[in-house]
Amino acid sequence: MPTLFLHFFLFLFTTTVTNLIPAVHSNCIEAQKQLLLHFKKSLVIDSSESSKLITWNSSTDCGSWLGVNCSTNGRVVGLDLSWELVPSSIDNPFSIDNSSSLFQLQHLQSLNLAYTNFMGYSIPSAIGKLANLRYLNLSRAFSGQIPIEVARLTRLKVLDLSMYCADLEKLENPNLGTLIQNLTELTELNLDNMNLSEESHWSQTISSSLPKLSVLSLSNCDLSGPIHESFARLHSLSTLILDSNYISGPVPKFFANFSSLISLNLSYCNFHGAFPKEIFQVPTLQSVDLSANLELSGSLPEFPKNGSLESLVLSGTKFSGVLPDSIGNLKMLSELDLRECNFTGAVPKSLANLTQLGHLYLSSNKFSSPINSIQWDKLIKLEDLDLSDNLLYGSIPLSPFPIPLLRSLLLSGNHFSGQLLEFSNVSSSSLLSLDLSSNNLEGSIPVSILNLPKLDFFNLGSNNLSGFPFYGLQESRNLSFLDLSYNSLLFNHSGTNSSHPSLLQIKTLTLVTGPAPDFPLKSKVLIQGQIPLFVRGDYLDYSRNNFSSSMPTDIGDFISPTYYLSLSSSNLYGEIPKSICNASGRVLDLSNNSLSGIIPQCLTQTSSLKVLDLRRNNLTGSIPDTFLEDAFPCLLKTISTLHVLILRSNKFYGPIGCPKTNGTWPYLQIIDLAHNSFNGEITGTSLRTWQAMMVNEGHYYLRFGWGVGRRGGPLIDYGDVVTTTSKGLEMDRVPLTSFTSIDFSANKFNGTIPKEIGQLTSLHVLNLSSNAFTGEIPSSFGNMGSIESLDLSQNLLSGQIPPQLANLNFLSYLNVSYNQLTGRIPTGTQFSTFQNSSFEGNKGLWGPPLTWDTAVVLPPPTFNGSSSNPKSGDEIDWNVISAEIGFTCGFGIAVGSLLFCKRWRKWYYRAMFNILFKIFPQLEHRFGNHRRHVYINQRYWNR
Repeated sequence: MPTLFLHFFLFLFTTTVTNLIPAVHSNCIEAQKQLLLHFKKSLVIDSSESSKLITWNSSTDCGSWLGVNCSTNGRVVGLDLSWELVPSSIDNPFSIDNSSSLFQLQHLQSLNLAYTNFMGYSIPSAIGKLANLRYLNLSRAFSGQIPIEVARLTRLKVLDLSMYCADLEKLENPNLGTLIQNLTELTELNLDNMNLSEESHWSQTISSSLPKLSVLSLSNCDLSGPIHESFARLHSLSTLILDSNYISGPVPKFFANFSSLISLNLSYCNFHGAFPKEIFQVPTLQSVDLSANLELSGSLPEFPKNGSLESLVLSGTKFSGVLPDSIGNLKMLSELDLRECNFTGAVPKSLANLTQLGHLYLSSNKFSSPINSIQWDKLIKLEDLDLSDNLLYGSIPLSPFPIPLLRSLLLSGNHFSGQLLEFSNVSSSSLLSLDLSSNNLEGSIPVSILNLPKLDFFNLGSNNLSGFPFYGLQESRNLSFLDLSYNSLLFNHSGTNSSHPSLLQIKTLTLVTGPAPDFPLKSKVLIQGQIPLFVRGDYLDYSRNNFSSSMPTDIGDFISPTYYLSLSSSNLYGEIPKSICNASGRVLDLSNNSLSGIIPQCLTQTSSLKVLDLRRNNLTGSIPDTFLEDAFPCLLKTISTLHVLILRSNKFYGPIGCPKTNGTWPYLQIIDLAHNSFNGEITGTSLRTWQAMMVNEGHYYLRFGWGVGRRGGPLIDYGDVVTTTSKGLEMDRVPLTSFTSIDFSANKFNGTIPKEIGQLTSLHVLNLSSNAFTGEIPSSFGNMGSIESLDLSQNLLSGQIPPQLANLNFLSYLNVSYNQLTGRIPTGTQFSTFQNSSFEGNKGLWGPPLTWDTAVVLPPPTFNGSSSNPKSGDEIDWNVISAEIGFTCGFGIAVGSLLFCKRWRKWYYRAMFNILFKIFPQLEHRFGNHRRHVYINQRYWNR
C-alpha cells in the first residue's frame, strides 16, 4: 500500500512537470526527431511488448509520439519510456551507452526509463550531460554502481534509482553523502534495494543535505542504527518508507511533528519499545505499516471522527489492549491488519461502519466475544475476513456469506458452537475459502454451503459434526480442498462405481479419524463400508477409518493422486491390487492394516514414488528375484527418487542381497525392515550409494508438501506422519527435511556388521538389534558424527567397544546389551550419561557404569573361563597408579622437610600457632603464661 502511494506521488509530480512544460503537437525540430529515431534504432524492440516505441516513425511528427513531450520551440523536454521491456543485455548488444543519441537531447527536463530492463549495464556516465533534468526515474532499469555524474544534476527535484531486490548493489563511489550533497532541490528520493550498509550516519546525511525532501523511500537498504534526532528537520516529509532494514531502537516521537505525513512504512525494521500514540493522530496520515517488529509494543488511541486513515497494518507486533469503538470513525479505512498481536476484549460492532473496508485480519489475538450481532453485510466491499485463532464464541453468523465480493472467510481456532444454518442467495457469492475448523460446531453441514459456486477451499476439521452431505459434493464443482477429519461423522458408503459416474476433482481430501491432537474426544468412525471411489485428487487421506473391506481391484481406475494417498489404519484386508500402481503418486501409505499376499511388482516401475509405507500388515514372500534382486526389494531400487521405504512388521523372509540389480537410492532417508524374518548377510556395497545419509545437503532431503488454502494454504508434509523407532521408543511426526534412519531390528541377519555403515556420516538413527550379527563393532562407527541413537543389543557381537564411539558428541542413546562384548567401557562425555541397562548382559565388560574402578589393579574380567581379550594381557589402570604415586611423593616431600630442614621446621611451627590463635583467641589467653613450655618445645624441635 505505501508503495502504491509512492507511485501515486511520482505520477502526480510527473504530471505537474509535464504541465509546466508547454507541450504542442506542432512539428518538433527535425534534428531532435532524428536523435530520437537514432536512439530507437540502437535498441532491439519486441513489438509485442512495446506500446510507445512502436509509434515512433519518420512519417509523423515526434511531438505526437507516445512518451515524447516537446516544448513550444520544438525541443524534446520530456521522455517517458517506462515499462518498455527492452530485451536484456544478453540479447541486446546495443543497449544504452555513453555514445547514445539520448544524451544529446540536452533540453530534457524529465526522463523516465523505469522498468526498461537494461539489466547488466550500469547507468552511463553521460547522464551528466542532461543538466536540465528535474525528474529522473531509472527504477529497476540498470544495475551496477551509480556514476558520480548523477551528483552533478543539481536541478533535480525527483530522483529514483531503486533497483531490483536481487541486486543490492553497495553504494560506494560515490557514497550517499557525495551523491546527494549538491542535490538540495530534491523533494523525492528513492534508493530502494541499494546497499547502504556502510552509511552508519544515513539519517544525518539526508537531513543535512535535503531540507526540501517530502518523499523518502529506502526499502531494503541494509540500514542500521537508530534514527538521529536531526531527522526531525525534515518538516515537509509526506511519505517515509524504511521497511526491511535493521534500524532498531524506538520509533522517534518527533514523527508526530511531520504535519504533512501521509504514508509511514516501518515494517521489518526491528524497532522496539512503545510506539508513540500521537503519530496515529497526525490528521493527514493515510497509511501506517508497522508489521513484523516483534518487540514493538503499543495500543490504539481514540480515533477522531472522519479520520483519514486508509490502511493500518500492525501484524506481528506486541500491540495490545482493546480495539476501540472509535475504530468505526475511520470511514476511509480499506485495510485493517492486526494479526499476531495481543489484542483482547470484544470485536467492536462499530466495524460495520467501515463501508470502504476490503481486508480485515484479526487472527491470532485474544478477542473474546460473539460476532453474530455485527452487521457484516454492510461491509459491501469486504474481500477477506480473518478472525481465526481467537477466543470468539457463540454461533457463526450468516451475514458475511451474502457479501458479494467476499473471497475468504476464516473462523478457525475459536469456540464457536451450535449448528450452521441453511442460507440462501448464494448464487452471486464470490467465496473461495471457508475455514471453520477447530471449533465446537455440531449437527449437520447445510447443503447450501456446497452450492457456493466458487468455493475452492473448505475446512471443517476438528469439530463435532455428525452429518455431511457427501453426495451433495457433486454440486460443488470447483472444490479442490476438503478436510472433514476429527469429527463425529458417520458415512456408510456401499455404492458402486456406477453410482457416481462423475468423479470429483478434489485435489486434497482429508477424512482422518481417531483422537485429534487437540480434541481427544472427537474420535468416532468417519467412513464404513467401501473406499469412496468418486473423488479424484492430488492429496487423499482416508487413514483411521473402518472400511472393513478389501481394496477394490479397480481402485487405480478411479483414484489417481499426484502426490499422496493414505489408507493406513483403516481395517483393510486382502491383497494389494495391481491397479494400486495407478493410484500411487509420491507417497503411498497402506500401513497398519491386515493386507496379505505379495507386493505388486508394478510398484517398482514408477519413477515418482518417494515414500512407500507398508508396515504392520501380513504381507509375505521371500521377495523373489522377479521382485527383489538386491539388498532390498530389488526392483524398488530402480526408483531412484525413493526417500522412505517402510516394510516393518510383515511376514517377509529370506535373504535381501540381490546382486543382479544395479539401481541406487541416492535420496534414501528412512529404511525400516524391522520385525520380519529376513536373514543372511548385509553387504556394504549398496550402502555406499545412499548419499542422503552421507552428506548434510538439503537437496537430498524430502520436501514434499501440498499448499492449498488461505495465503498459500497449509503445508501438508508427509514428515508429520512417519513413525520410526529411535532411542528405544517409537517416534511420530519425524521431520523428513533432515531426518535419516536405518532400522533392521528383529530379523535374522547374521555375519559381520559392514564397516561401510561408518561412511553414513549424516545418519541419525541406526537400529540393528535382535539379530544374529557376529564379530566386532566396526571402529568406523566413530565417523558417524550425526548419530543420535545406536542400538546393537541382542546380537552375538564380541570384542571391545571401539573407543572412537566416545567422540560421538550427539549420541544420546546407546544400547549394546546382551552381546559377548569384553574389555573396559570407553570413557567420555556421552558415555557417562548412559545407564547400566545399556551394557548389561555382557559378562566381559567392566568399568563404569557396570563396575567402579578401584585403587587395586584388577585383572580384566574373564568370559567363559578365558581372558576377555587374549591379545591384551594383564591390563594396568594407569589412572589409579598415577594417583597413588602422586600422593606418596607429595606426602614424603612434606614430612621429609619437617624432619631434615631446621628453618622449615621453625617456620611451620610459628605459622601453625599463629593460625590456631587467630581461629581460637582463647588459646592465646590460656597459654599466655606458658610461653616457657613453648620455648622448651621449640628447643626440642631445634635439636
